[in-house]
Amino acid sequence: MRSSPATTRSNHREQEILDEIRLAGGSCRVGYLAEKLGVSNETVRRNIKALQARALVRKVHGGVLLSEDMRLTEQPFQTRMREQADAKRRIARRLVDMIPDGASLFLDIGTSTAYAAQALRARKELYVVTNSLAVASTLATINGNRVFFPGGELRSHDGGAFGHDAILFVSRFNVQYAVLSVGAINADTGFMLHDLGESELSRAAAARAQTRIVLADSSKFGQRAPITLADQDDLDILITDTVPTDTIAKMLEARDIALVSAT
Repeated sequence: MRSSPATTRSNHREQEILDEIRLAGGSCRVGYLAEKLGVSNETVRRNIKALQARALVRKVHGGVLLSEDMRLTEQPFQTRMREQADAKRRIARRLVDMIPDGASLFLDIGTSTAYAAQALRARKELYVVTNSLAVASTLATINGNRVFFPGGELRSHDGGAFGHDAILFVSRFNVQYAVLSVGAINADTGFMLHDLGESELSRAAAARAQTRIVLADSSKFGQRAPITLADQDDLDILITDTVPTDTIAKMLEARDIALVSAT
């Protein structure tokens, strides 16, 4: 179901509020946020209430604090490529076991999907849609693959293509598999990302796929990020490197998401 314009504006403003709090050092007053965003104090309070319900912030008298357990920002792409590298390789190899030659698939911008692209060099005649320059450069021009990449400006820190045009481009394709990465997973909120643009593009890609697969190493468990991945009940499989906690396992079971171990 499509989000209403009002919901989209509210989600965007919540992201702006989180960004401003981070830039202010982790805490600030309601009046300061209202002035920076050009909205009323009451509007900011409503958004803060929504953020607090998701455990992303804590309200204090006259202001707001970031929750201590939330990672608002990610490390640079190349730094993240070095983190949990062995686990990501195992996850990637397990994914390849599920993907036959000639399959059609979407891969997003994450480091887990970058490792997946490297492992998928073992397959041939793939039909690949991606907004990740790393994925595209890994799989293009080999093994009879066809690789499709949206035009427009690439983000400087990770080589990703985002925005309205990228979403329209991705929405033109129907694929067998959407392979997605996430920034955090916990039992309360489920799957989360650090960037609203990534969330919107992932949602568009997932909607056009027959099977939706999330790749996540165990360092994502029990963490929080600002943006909740939409339509989580439509996800089909989580591939990870270790058995998650009982609470996360129950969340997956409640959403009928199959757990696949890459141990």
